[in-house]
Amino acid sequence: MTNFEKSRIYNINNSVDYSQGAIVSKIVEKKDTGSVTLFAFEKGQYLSEHTAPYDALLHIIEGNAKIMIDTKSYLLKEGDMIIMPANIPHAVEAVNNFKMLLTMIKA
Repeated sequence: MTNFEKSRIYNINNSVDYSQGAIVSKIVEKKDTGSVTLFAFEKGQYLSEHTAPYDALLHIIEGNAKIMIDTKSYLLKEGDMIIMPANIPHAVEAVNNFKMLLTMIKA
């Protein structure tokens, strides 16, 4: 189930809101071949190190985030994107409030 109707215009920055002390996610689209999800992280929130069986494209749409991929740290700012490779450990941390669009590529 997605939170977004087809053939309708959405403002990406206004499509997910922050929640105190939490990470908020909204599914934009989900198919067998992949998914697109919006996230809003409050400052200090994080996703601990984990792996995924597919490549994932992370695009920062607001704020800044620290991304760890295979123990290397990357500081991303609004407009930046990075591809997290399949089966490689990665983590996400909110340097300040930030929003991201995550595209999982299963094919």
